[in-house]
Amino acid sequence: MIRKLILLCAVLGIFLMAAVGSVSAATADSTLDKVIHASGSGNVIGTPDRAQVTFSVQTENIDVKVAQADNAAQMSKVIDALVAAGIPRDSLKTTGYNIYPVYDDTTSGILNPKVKTYQVTNTLTVTLNDVTMTGDVIDIAVANGVNRADSIQFMLSDAQSQALRTEALKKAVANARTDADAVAGALGVNITGVGTIDISQGYTPVVYSNYQTDMAGAAKAAVPTPIQPGDITVNAQVSVTYTYN
Repeated sequence: MIRKLILLCAVLGIFLMAAVGSVSAATADSTLDKVIHASGSGNVIGTPDRAQVTFSVQTENIDVKVAQADNAAQMSKVIDALVAAGIPRDSLKTTGYNIYPVYDDTTSGILNPKVKTYQVTNTLTVTLNDVTMTGDVIDIAVANGVNRADSIQFMLSDAQSQALRTEALKKAVANARTDADAVAGALGVNITGVGTIDISQGYTPVVYSNYQTDMAGAAKAAVPTPIQPGDITVNAQVSVTYTYN
């Protein structure tokens, strides 16, 4: 009986030591919870170094084949003029081609619509690595047959976008650290290191500009079309976990 009692006490002692060890380990691990989470945002302003100008040639005729032929001739003239002005041919992309029937609303009925003419629209997008040529490209296109203006998109090249994003990330990290230092100072603790860092996608916008051109007078105008690209703001955001003691 005494032996059994001694054995039971020994087993209880082992369990007690294990429990104490678990508590100690939990206490030690709790130091990992001494962290400050901070987020930071950084913005950098840059000037666009790429532009995409989109315009169209629109023709109309009662005979769809004639409308197509006229459109092809006008657009070919536009493309040849742009290439002659130094725009690489691979910078010119057809981004739309549509044929629409135009119905005669005065004579056609709902059940028997009458086609008055056919409208053919050929849309061309020109990508420019020199934004200062934007106005010249519009003037050349209009002078050679473009009769519908669509839009201008100002963008950043991949190289400039990455450079500005790197700057924005540095600002974001600095802002996060400033906030973390302020919190640590208020708590009377010292930041000892960095635990984790999360980087969000950030934002690099494209600036769209709709433009209206007097197609009838633009070809005769002596004054070039003024185009101002404006600025683009690149944004980056980070979330940082700092350790302290």
